Amino acid sequence: MNWRFVNTGFNTGKFNMAYDMQLAHDCKQDEAVLRLYRWSPYCISLGANQSTDSINIEKAENDNIDVVKRPTGGRAVLHAEELTYSVIMPIHSGSSARKIYSEINEALTEGLGFYNKKLAAIELENSQPDFREFYKKEQSAACFAVPARSELKFDGRKLAGSAQRKLGNTILQHGSILCGDFHKRIADYLIVSQENYNEIISLLNHTADLHSITKQEINYDLLAESIAGGFESFYNIKFNNIINTGGLLVSGVN
Repeated sequence: MNWRFVNTGFNTGKFNMAYDMQLAHDCKQDEAVLRLYRWSPYCISLGANQSTDSINIEKAENDNIDVVKRPTGGRAVLHAEELTYSVIMPIHSGSSARKIYSEINEALTEGLGFYNKKLAAIELENSQPDFREFYKKEQSAACFAVPARSELKFDGRKLAGSAQRKLGNTILQHGSILCGDFHKRIADYLIVSQENYNEIISLLNHTADLHSITKQEINYDLLAESIAGGFESFYNIKFNNIINTGGLLVSGVN
């Protein structure tokens, strides 16, 4: 398998989602891609099947927050103080979407352990909520409300959320590694009752973020380097041939 690493830095929500889809569209059967990116301005992304009626679009616009649809499922996420990843890879014989989902989260765990030794305590969630039932509830409007199986937890609190989509024989998986607590403000943009607003706030307060864990300002360059190192270690590869093209950091590996 040939691996590429792409760090596109800050871009709009529309660009970020389109770029992930383009990578998935261009994916070759012998190629996998790890992409890292951030958001400017901050952005609310909605799951592919989530109605925009659940979001106060006018308030988001007034606060200079983008609103976009993800190509993957799940519920609303406020992308702010985070490092976002995407992995695009083919499904081969002996693999599966579920297995790939778990393996990617294991690679992320290794990378975060490289970033700070405190993060060696990260665990993967071992239970799976009944999302069909949960999505019927108004408080499900926020994606970080509950962890899914194999998602990253620290001290029982969700640290990173992921979503996946199968496009033919290609997997697109992307997710948010929380670096600060700004994501909790998603509740202010959801159109929900006061009772469910309070419940969402309570659920979001049971998330973790790197700043709160490490008690240090986030070094995003080191974090990106560490995540890449985690993938190199887990998948037994080596990213190399790094070149800078129009602000995009791109590398390939054989």
